[in-house]
Amino acid sequence: MSSPAAARGQEVRQRLLAAATELVPERGWTAVSTRVLADRAGVTSSVVHYHFPSLQALLREAVLDAMREVLESVGPALAATQNPADLVSALFGSVEPYTGVDPLSVLFVEAYLAARRDDELREQIGGLLLAFRAQVSRWLAERGVPEPDATTEVLVATIDGLLLHRGLAPGGDSAAVTAVLRGLVTQP
Repeated sequence: MSSPAAARGQEVRQRLLAAATELVPERGWTAVSTRVLADRAGVTSSVVHYHFPSLQALLREAVLDAMREVLESVGPALAATQNPADLVSALFGSVEPYTGVDPLSVLFVEAYLAARRDDELREQIGGLLLAFRAQVSRWLAERGVPEPDATTEVLVATIDGLLLHRGLAPGGDSAAVTAVLRGLVTQP
């Protein structure tokens, strides 16, 4: 059983992480300062460094938590889907709510850009991506899809690319795109 002080500390830590996931899309990764983050979370700047070794560590944890949550939400689709073509539809369906300019999409784009200059962040995001791809690839292999690793890489990169494009230009017919990609997993 945790003490009231530990529970308060956990609550403050969660407020700091939530503030980071709000501020990064609003201001950009590099424009989030300790002071701005502390103000948003309703704490003093010293509290940020009490809970995290650095501002970058806090930002990393916030984005990685968000990415894990999104990637884990695909698990039920894998479990409920019976064939590879329907998996493609389920994967694309899982990203339908994202416009490319919504806060979560922007958070991910900002994190990808930050990872270019932050080796630790790049390794951590890369680890999440590789684990997710391995999960999807195993699923495809179990259903006899040829080249499951390459197929998964194309599917996942396509989803990322389409989300990025949504933020830059209106998309076309998502049903047509899904149909094209379903062909990747149903070719004889």
